[in-house]
Amino acid sequence: MTEETTENETEQSDCRRRTRGRRLPRGRVTVFPNWCKGCNLCVEFCPLGVLEQGDDGRVIVAHPEKCTACRWCELHCPDFAIFVSDAEPTDQDGDTSHPEASEEETL
Repeated sequence: MTEETTENETEQSDCRRRTRGRRLPRGRVTVFPNWCKGCNLCVEFCPLGVLEQGDDGRVIVAHPEKCTACRWCELHCPDFAIFVSDAEPTDQDGDTSHPEASEEETL
């Protein structure tokens, strides 16, 4: 029984490692400031705190690296002032401007 237990524990730890290494979906948020009236709905609906209200009352993208492209902000904006596009994650400090394919993606 101890061999079976050891095999189970090994399988569970392998599974945990794969889950931790899995890449989350990423998004790129664009706010059109001339369309934004500063209602703050997108800030309230964002589950990860990507958006914040700026000093002028309009919305800014404060934490773009946190965006998972859930599109809650885009869907709830009454003025269509927010656009979310899909972005591929990279290994370099959350920068999505130049996505690079990893070995796993190219195989």
